[in-house]
Amino acid sequence: MLVFIEGAGDAMRAAERLLHEPPAHAVRPLGDLELAAPILPSTVLCAGSNYRAHNAEKAGSPLSGREPEFFLKTSDCVIGPHDPILFDERLTRKLDCETELAIVIGREGRFIPAKTALDHVFGYTIANDVTARDRQVRQTEDGIVFYELGRGKAFDSSLPLGPVIASTSDIPDPQSLQLRTFINGDARQSASTSDMIWTCAELIHFFSINFTLRPGMIILTGTPAGTAWSVDTELGGKWRPTDGLVAASRYCRPGDRIVSEIESIGALESVVAAYSENP
Repeated sequence: MLVFIEGAGDAMRAAERLLHEPPAHAVRPLGDLELAAPILPSTVLCAGSNYRAHNAEKAGSPLSGREPEFFLKTSDCVIGPHDPILFDERLTRKLDCETELAIVIGREGRFIPAKTALDHVFGYTIANDVTARDRQVRQTEDGIVFYELGRGKAFDSSLPLGPVIASTSDIPDPQSLQLRTFINGDARQSASTSDMIWTCAELIHFFSINFTLRPGMIILTGTPAGTAWSVDTELGGKWRPTDGLVAASRYCRPGDRIVSEIESIGALESVVAAYSENP
């Protein structure tokens, strides 16, 4: 995929020719295939607390809503569609899932202006920002909330990606997409990317101040209201469901089925499985 992205227009035109005039061996029924993650990114740059409704549903840190929360994941976190999300109580008892729009960078740049930032995008995919909430959210004795985003966010199987990367021609405006999460069939999250505090273009600008953004890097853009954290009063949750959503009664456990949907991309499905020393 990285070679394809770096091939830019020539690679896309070659792919379009195959789609319009495919040789017999070039097209396979999707049901005959087992999809891997569409890309193993060199770097995953993550923006937390980037939806207005998500910020309102939980106890905030002093900087919440003032600038993007900045944390990292790595390709070691990535799993593909239908790969298991591993549950291990030695790491967490509060395993949570967050559907997010993921930006796939297609063109290199540093200090990228927001007004031209989308020119650096190859496409978009779906991410599930799996989180260990009891590792992430901490509170001091005087009530100040702070986040330990390293251990709470980056661990084995904490980043399902897929099922595909939709090109910018499929998604000309990333701020007008519907996003939904279902857990065991219950609708947990439903929102539009228009509720982002910082747009995709603004996040690209923000991260390009620290890093030269290169083809194959991914930016996670945050999640809306409706996570299990949102109703966990021990961690400051105070959300009440609206618009047909179902509040979580617990965090994720083995056997749970998570479906993350984003308009114009598709559905990313995962099942939580108990970690085994001898899989």
